[in-house]
Amino acid sequence: MANSSNTLTVSILDRDFRINCPKDSQHELTSAAQLLDEKMREIRNASNTPGQVLGIDRIAVIAALNIAHQLQQLQGKQTQLSLELERIDERLDEALMLEPQLEL
Repeated sequence: MANSSNTLTVSILDRDFRINCPKDSQHELTSAAQLLDEKMREIRNASNTPGQVLGIDRIAVIAALNIAHQLQQLQGKQTQLSLELERIDERLDEALMLEPQLEL
């Protein structure tokens, strides 16, 4: 059976957006929208200096860049951890090869 989709309404910076989304991805989409809303609010609040007002487009681009940067950092850490696990696995294999075989 194909995964059916629903229209989900998410609110970002007090604006509602209707998004077509697979039923089994609604929680993830809602969570992503909440994260984006939080990031955009942080940027908007941080720029509340006299005479400076950022448009929603600029706020969205800055938020997207910040989230993309965080994703890249996490991917880099994941790669480092994968390499470390491979090295540990190789060392374990070497140690097991050096262990004398038990005779039954």
